[in-house]
Amino acid sequence: MNDISGQYDVVVLGAGAAGLMCAAQAAARGRKVVVLDHANKAGKKILMSGGGRCNFTNYYIEPNRYLCHNPHFCKSALSRYTQWDFIALVDKHGIPYHDKGEGELFCDNKSSDILNMLLDECEQVGAEIFLDTEIVEVSAEQDTQGYRLQTSKGDVNCESLVVATGGLSIPTLGATGFGYKLAEQFGLKVYDTRAGLVPFTITDQFKQVCSELSGSSCRVSICCGEQSFSTDMLFTHRGLSGPAVLQISSYWVPGMEVSIDLLPETDLAQALRSAQHEHPKQALKTFLSQWLTQKMADKLLDHWGFSGQLSELNGEQMDKIATQFHNWVLIPSGTEGYRTAEVTLGGVDTDEVSSKTMEAKKQPGLFFIGEVLDVTGHLGGFNFQWAWSSAWAAAQVV
Repeated sequence: MNDISGQYDVVVLGAGAAGLMCAAQAAARGRKVVVLDHANKAGKKILMSGGGRCNFTNYYIEPNRYLCHNPHFCKSALSRYTQWDFIALVDKHGIPYHDKGEGELFCDNKSSDILNMLLDECEQVGAEIFLDTEIVEVSAEQDTQGYRLQTSKGDVNCESLVVATGGLSIPTLGATGFGYKLAEQFGLKVYDTRAGLVPFTITDQFKQVCSELSGSSCRVSICCGEQSFSTDMLFTHRGLSGPAVLQISSYWVPGMEVSIDLLPETDLAQALRSAQHEHPKQALKTFLSQWLTQKMADKLLDHWGFSGQLSELNGEQMDKIATQFHNWVLIPSGTEGYRTAEVTLGGVDTDEVSSKTMEAKKQPGLFFIGEVLDVTGHLGGFNFQWAWSSAWAAAQVV
């Protein structure tokens, strides 16, 4: 269809997780709903998420797993539309899933199961979706308190306008800052944005070690400021990645130190002393390879200047080795940026929006849901749950 001109109750901008969820829920209330998106396909980030299996929620959703300038903001929506509500929807559609660990729920098959579920929900209740549609201008109608949108396929009018345009992460999938600009157009405060859940880049002398160990991983405890995570870290050609690094990256700002415990479940100083007594002729590299791969033990010890047999070490040297492996301190040169970031930190100030309805306090009929808001979850299904919950909350009143 080339001309979509007309009057709607609700226009949703963005055919991603939050937008499709909101459209389906609002249309189920009898509202005439249309979803507009500039992309050529709906739900692109859903399709690529979770390695193609979509980590659609988590058993252990808690408000403290979210970053926001107002830590209380997300509580209302998360408590009114919970992970159990979304799981019930997944069950209704017969989608098989599994807990990958830590309560992280993934599709057994493909991410498309979740996208198709949302599209089916929209179709069943008559919510229309138009792709390849550019938004040229948005204006508030002074006399009707509604909104008028000039699009590449005609003018659209609505009572309620829902902004579900996401953040800036992964621009190759169509991410833009449109939602932020729209918020500013209507006088809402927008916090500066930056990449979150993103790999670190290393450019100092340790970059060579990272490159040589690319593909190697180990369980670590990683700290930045007062925040810490204990899970897997991955060496890459450009630096460090893996769940531990992605998690801590959301709390890191340029110039901050990051501390990594490469042997979080071992007292290395004590283990060295015991091993020296029992196996004095054992090489230090061989000794460390019981926890790290042989390659990791070799490269890290070489880089930090440790070598020889256990019998050659005195107490001070053992303590120095233990400190290096338990408290490896580095300052990343940066991150991979929005190119590979899973989320965008910052966004529309939640103090501008009702925590119950997601409606802008000083702009009636204008709603913001999902990632465009200054709410960012941890890795593990938390951001999808925020999309579902915030979308549901808005859908009850649009």
